[in-house]
Amino acid sequence: MYKIFFTTILMFTFCLGIQAQEFQGMAVYETKTSTADFKKRMEGNKNMTPDMQKRIEEGMKSMFEKTFILNFDKSASIYKEQEKLDSPSQGGNGMRMMMSSMTGGGGTFYKNVKEKSYTVDKDFMGKEFLVKDSLPNLKWKMEGETRVIGGYNCFKATAIVPVNKTDFRNLAPKKEDDKAVKPTDAAKKTNLLDSLEMPKETTITAWYTPEIPVNQGPENYWGLPGLILEVNDGKTIILCSKVVMNPKEKAVIKAPSKGKVITQKEFDETVIKKMEEFRQMNQGQGRGNGGFRIGG
Repeated sequence: MYKIFFTTILMFTFCLGIQAQEFQGMAVYETKTSTADFKKRMEGNKNMTPDMQKRIEEGMKSMFEKTFILNFDKSASIYKEQEKLDSPSQGGNGMRMMMSSMTGGGGTFYKNVKEKSYTVDKDFMGKEFLVKDSLPNLKWKMEGETRVIGGYNCFKATAIVPVNKTDFRNLAPKKEDDKAVKPTDAAKKTNLLDSLEMPKETTITAWYTPEIPVNQGPENYWGLPGLILEVNDGKTIILCSKVVMNPKEKAVIKAPSKGKVITQKEFDETVIKKMEEFRQMNQGQGRGNGGFRIGG
């Protein structure tokens, strides 16, 4: 009798363990980045024709408005852009590929919240990199506000984080110096990027739901007692549009493995160096990009 009882308990515990391991969820996120600053400065650019402005706006929309899929379980997740066909007008030149990798596009972002680490594969300028590093230590401040997103009760949290200097979405207008700008200097600022810079830090606002008790979120956001359904850094909004719990088709949640292993700092330095080379090349060809530095 006791043997049957203990056998039943062990089988029940084993089944619970299997269910916990097999638990999975899928969330769809839509990203949108404000391009008001770019558009405002394009309008004042003497060297930019209406046709050039239109093509740049179409390209920016492609880069800044994307759909991502997050597949997650209790300890790990993969976050990847939903593949879609580009229109012929958008092309596939090197600069666009560079910009795509610098605006959250491409690659599989793997997070392991149990080990507090992440791995992401990046294709940058024709080379494959495998970025491996520790997850950022986000010091969340719990706020008192609540709201409903997609039928889930959510709570607000904020955190101040350093800005990723290799992500073009973080560009902000330069603050004018107290000194008056000379007319000759103002006349030189005809390039779109000359009046933009990278801030040192930004405030992140996140909305999470304890109704989905996983320590996960989009991109490298994590560390809250519930799935993060929305993130807003003042420029880019990442909003969850759909959640499916325990989907019929399970995703394979594992870290990517192809590419040259590199730390996040090393990858950022590689990108900044390449962008400086690109800037100097354009400057040498008389395109007037000398006023922009992405590295600060």
